[in-house]
Amino acid sequence: MAAEVLRLCGVGVRYDRSMLLRDVDWIAHSDESWVVIGPNGAGKTTLLQVAATLIAPTHGSIEILGEHLARADIADLRTRIGMASAAIADHVPPGEKVIDLVLTASYGILGRETEDYDSDDVTRAVELLDALGCAHLIRRRFASLSEGERKRVQIARSLMADPEMLLLDEPAAGLDLGGREDLLRRIAGLLRDPRSPMMVLVTHHIEEVPEGFTHALLMRKGTVLAAGPLAEVFTERNLSRCFGVPLLVERHSSRWSARALELP
Repeated sequence: MAAEVLRLCGVGVRYDRSMLLRDVDWIAHSDESWVVIGPNGAGKTTLLQVAATLIAPTHGSIEILGEHLARADIADLRTRIGMASAAIADHVPPGEKVIDLVLTASYGILGRETEDYDSDDVTRAVELLDALGCAHLIRRRFASLSEGERKRVQIARSLMADPEMLLLDEPAAGLDLGGREDLLRRIAGLLRDPRSPMMVLVTHHIEEVPEGFTHALLMRKGTVLAAGPLAEVFTERNLSRCFGVPLLVERHSSRWSARALELP
């Protein structure tokens, strides 16, 4: 039986007078891969930060990888979670080389200093970069990379510590069509690898859902509108309600698309 990776019960997050999340219930298992989708301000990134232990809920309870958050060793728990986010990329030292950016994930730090890495660490970092199509970039400085290259390097870094859960916060944001499709193809390849961790991906667009994702959670104004198997959640009724506009939703093989209905 697949293990529970996440269990959120009545989770809320209050910031000043605003409720960023409200009454969120969500259970995710190790044999599932989840897309969290919704418009701007829906609470998607806040939910991901709660799952990453970066934000503590102000209401409700949460278990992550079998650990109750209120009793867990947070520092230890974070070593079991990989995350790729623009918020992390913004804090990378300007001169950091790609190989060092990936290697330092072993210590959970940004910016290589005097740490020692053995040959196995270096081999793993290169293999991860190669799997994401970035092996040729290992000596380049992260700041010199294109947006698409940065996204792929970030995912390689997030996998370095062999996490049990991988959180991807809008990985295709800012990419052109070619860059987006290349990235989604590589994420789909990771999903097919039985050694890969359980994944949660946040996006605004159903077109950015890679092949192989099994479940979806729709959010609007900090609440969950629908959650479950992808095909059951990605309906015109659900997505139209989620984004506040009548939508035509289509599935082409393993990919999805949506556009506004032409009203008479």
